Amino acid sequence: MTRATAVRAVLAVAVLLVSVYISLTMSPRLGLDLQGGTRIVLQARDTATVEADRETTDRTLEVLRQRIDSLGVSEPTLTRSGEDRIIVELPDVQDPRQAAEVIGRTAQLTFHAVEGPAVEKPDEKPSGSDPTADPSPTADPGSTADPDGLTLSDEQGRALALGPARLSGAGVEDATAGFDAQGGAGWSVSLEFRKDAGQDWKRLTGEAACHPAGDDRRRVAIVLDEKVISSPQVDPSVGCKAGLPSGATQITGSFSADEARDLALLIKGGALPVPVEIVEQRTVGPTLGAAAIDASARAALIGAAATALFITLVYRLFGALAAVALGAYGVISYAALVALGVTLTLPGLAGFVLAIGMAVDANVLVFERAREECAERPKRSLRSALTTGFTKAWSAVADSNATTLIAAGLLFFLGSGPVKGFGVTLAIGVIASMFSALVIARALTEIAASTRFVSDYRSVNGIARPGAVRTWLVRKDPQLFRKPVRWLVVSVALVAVAVAGIVVRGVDLGVEFTGGRLVEYSTSRPVDVETARDTLAAAGFGDAEVTTAGDGDLSVRTGKLDNDGEHALRTALAEEGGETTKVRDELIGPSLGDELRRNALIALGVAVAVQLAYLAVRFRWTFAVASVGAMVHDVILVVGAFAWLGRPVDGIFLAALLTVIGYSVNDSVVVFDRVRELWGANRRTPLDTIARRAVIQTVPRTVNTGMGALFILAALAVLGGDSLADFALALLIGICVGTWSSVFTAVPGAILLERNAKAPPPAPGKRKGKGSARGRQGASRRDPLDNGARV
Repeated sequence: MTRATAVRAVLAVAVLLVSVYISLTMSPRLGLDLQGGTRIVLQARDTATVEADRETTDRTLEVLRQRIDSLGVSEPTLTRSGEDRIIVELPDVQDPRQAAEVIGRTAQLTFHAVEGPAVEKPDEKPSGSDPTADPSPTADPGSTADPDGLTLSDEQGRALALGPARLSGAGVEDATAGFDAQGGAGWSVSLEFRKDAGQDWKRLTGEAACHPAGDDRRRVAIVLDEKVISSPQVDPSVGCKAGLPSGATQITGSFSADEARDLALLIKGGALPVPVEIVEQRTVGPTLGAAAIDASARAALIGAAATALFITLVYRLFGALAAVALGAYGVISYAALVALGVTLTLPGLAGFVLAIGMAVDANVLVFERAREECAERPKRSLRSALTTGFTKAWSAVADSNATTLIAAGLLFFLGSGPVKGFGVTLAIGVIASMFSALVIARALTEIAASTRFVSDYRSVNGIARPGAVRTWLVRKDPQLFRKPVRWLVVSVALVAVAVAGIVVRGVDLGVEFTGGRLVEYSTSRPVDVETARDTLAAAGFGDAEVTTAGDGDLSVRTGKLDNDGEHALRTALAEEGGETTKVRDELIGPSLGDELRRNALIALGVAVAVQLAYLAVRFRWTFAVASVGAMVHDVILVVGAFAWLGRPVDGIFLAALLTVIGYSVNDSVVVFDRVRELWGANRRTPLDTIARRAVIQTVPRTVNTGMGALFILAALAVLGGDSLADFALALLIGICVGTWSSVFTAVPGAILLERNAKAPPPAPGKRKGKGSARGRQGASRRDPLDNGARV
């Protein structure tokens, strides 16, 4: 064992031990879509006097935190997103009506004098909650309401004329609900004001006390969100101009315990620096998250076992060692997710499972290179061939993983909500797979290659002989690119079919991109779709779209629908289906839907531009343009397939699409890396011949890597349920068309572009970023296709 191998072995053992310890002693942080709960996104809005910037949003967040804490929710999370958004996560909250109602009352809390009952003019309607209505209230013929006041309805629905705001909720120090058991007053709310506000309160109540008991003008109105939440009378014992001092104020009435607590909560937490609007609300039942975790775990085990069996059959002993490294990868990547405190979301969980299938890519690249070395020089040692395989495969491994990391970064920075988690897990998976392949798998295979048994019985190791697929291709030597245009015609025809699907069938944009509400229900009695539609139409929800979901569940999609409307809809379904449980609930405001749709297009555009820039730096511009053209071809085909199938296009689909972009470029990079190498060594050989040889040499890698990902995705599609089935389907289609396009779209495109390009072929042995001595060493090596004969 060499020193380098020993260092790799020690490093691998150390990392594995730490990873196992972390996995056994720490628990993952689950997102709400896995543990169940409600997620609400609030948008801060500007007012006439205050701008909704970072500072005011932070102050608003703290006020909302007080409100949420008073609800008694276990471990709520409030964070600011960007400059003017607040994300509220409420674990285990399945009915968000109370939380949304308390959070949604977002106007500034104000205290007003009551000028008397409102007097409507013949051509006016009561303003109710309309602050712009023209108030004309008077208590008596000699009293006129302030023109700057409001006309609002009190708790009983009577219209009151209110004077201008005398103080705001910012002056409230505390508000508590209490029960007076001895005095028999029942539940009440006690108020305490800050110093200056206390004097304002005393003056306000002192002025109200100058009116006789029972007169509306003896009342003080507390207004929140343009709604009177309380309008108590000043007690008859309070004298005119005396007022109520801070700390001695109690609001009494026929309150229940919940009403008293809610009133205290609203008064104490009602003073928001800026108003906020609910632009997104998602609720996931605990059973859905548990089912997703269980399905993903089974898919990971089945897919990983199938992948391990496949690479063992193809690469025998070295494949089995790569399978061991694959298991180590799973432990390391899981430990990294836990140690970094990454919130594991449903798309993130899918990304973790998918990365298992893609983790064998580097091992396959190395083993195929080692096979070439053994075929070229049968007498060389197995260890030497393996070392050369790792050296020559490094360029393709680095470039292919870099493109996947770019896709992961785009998912994180341009995605929204749970999609960001997919980007994080995908990035961690790429880094962990590099470590497992280049450190763990290399240490294991080098140790095995050093043994006499493996070295003497070469049929055991799996790399001493070329694979059956490559042997067959070399023997047949198909003239793939003699007429490259015909392959491009096929690609254009496929794109035309996909575009026809987009135009004819249309793209079924999910609620996330259109706005509206999508709710999935589980009923105790079976309810067919037609019955559910008729029931909802009779209840006033004629525009509701009803479809089946999961195992007999119902999915209902509507336009704008508040929480009370959703409760009424669920009640209507319960009449036919018995006990009705909400499994999933998504509410997206129209402004956010437009924004998410716009951001999705921006994300795709940025993905294309970034990948093009990277490839142009690493390769020739012709190769970069051809690769990006194949990538766009793949995106159109996946979207077109979903259009023909009538499947929804949502945020998770966008995550799958960006992953397809990374995978497509990954395949093209491997092919063009080999084209660059062979062309540099054979500069006089026509490019179509070089391309044919490169494709024949890289097809085994493309097929073997794709099979690993297909095993995982097939398991996810079958076992993942509705939550992951569309994600897996998009990637299954994407990997198939990506494998096709990397050979039959990117390569023919590059050949046609090179016919008009003036740049000379790449220099022999040229590698960007390598030293000159190493470059000369690479240049002096004979190409595997060159038999050394010269004339």
